Amino acid sequence: MVRRLVVLALCIIAIAGFAPALTPLDAQSPSRFANASDAREALDAARQEQRNARARGERLEKQAAAAREAVDKAVQQAAALAARVQQAEAGIAAAEARFDIASRQRRALDQQLAQRREPLVRLTGALQSMSRRPVTLSAFQPGSLRDLVHTRAVLDSTIPLVRQRTAALRSELIRARSLENEARTALVDRRESEKVLGERRKQLIAAAARQRQVAQSASGGANREAQRVLVLAEQARDLDGLVGQLEAAGSLRMRLAALPGPIIRPENPATATVVAAPVPTPSETAPPARYQLPVNGRVARGFGESGSGGARDAGIELLPRPGAQVVSPAAGRIAFAGPYRGYGQIVIVEHENGWTSLITGLGSLDAAVGQAVTAGSPLGLAPFDGSAVTLELRQQGMPVNPLDYLQ
Repeated sequence: MVRRLVVLALCIIAIAGFAPALTPLDAQSPSRFANASDAREALDAARQEQRNARARGERLEKQAAAAREAVDKAVQQAAALAARVQQAEAGIAAAEARFDIASRQRRALDQQLAQRREPLVRLTGALQSMSRRPVTLSAFQPGSLRDLVHTRAVLDSTIPLVRQRTAALRSELIRARSLENEARTALVDRRESEKVLGERRKQLIAAAARQRQVAQSASGGANREAQRVLVLAEQARDLDGLVGQLEAAGSLRMRLAALPGPIIRPENPATATVVAAPVPTPSETAPPARYQLPVNGRVARGFGESGSGGARDAGIELLPRPGAQVVSPAAGRIAFAGPYRGYGQIVIVEHENGWTSLITGLGSLDAAVGQAVTAGSPLGLAPFDGSAVTLELRQQGMPVNPLDYLQ
């Protein structure tokens, strides 16, 4: 009886001691999340970003296939590749969150098993000492037979409990192995997403270069416009002044484009009918269609919140992954692209109906002045030091909350 209990107890020790002996997974990079709740929120957000990017990529790929003009096709292809890049980035973020959740649960389970193992070690030691003493020697010790009978009765009630504890530990060991497999799968998924991301980035760089080449051949005055924009940037006192000057120039350009063309002189003026000049339709006020955030990331500061200097923010501040893909929030035209006075690399996109998007804090640029863009066209990359990227949306020069117009 005693030997059988010793065997069961040793099984418990082996089971409880085997789980922490599994291959450690904590040798990876430190956790990016403060707690498990943050990791779960990040996982949900990353999965939603994956779905959104996949849907955008599929839609843009269909539009690129249906486009007939070389310029439109190049724009749609570059935007589709940018969406696939963002999809891969979201896949990496989701894999990191899954690994963090599995690792936290695994560490908690290891601690539980370690706490349960300590009393079982003491029990096994006592039972082993009892099993080594021959039963015949118990007759020469006072009270030994009575104690032996009492011990046998206690063991009869203990063995079912030991078996129950063994079964519970076995299920916990299975859970530990499941958590380890989940963590390893997350690591594999991350490596696969990183590989896909590298391939997509190469394709995107080539597509963006083709888009710029096609745009330059289609617009011979792009260089002159870029020179004018640089002059405006030097003359502007601050960023608000630059945006205002560009909006005024864009409004003038749109009004000139809307003017009616020359009227052809009729062959017989006597029989000609007078046609009234077309009346310009009132300017539409609809916001840009399919408006989206320029980069995947957490909103660190919202619209109208106080910044570090106490002033109210005219936009929102996003914290993306280092080197994340930055895209155009909506269709439009690049009015400015380049460095500007303490804001890093910035991009100003003119939309229809007097709307303007301002993206600041980029690490690198992949856009040119005068370039036509669609929602999702690549603009550049976020900084590799993890600093923020800001987005401002303006309607007729007045800042509005871009989160209210996301579609």
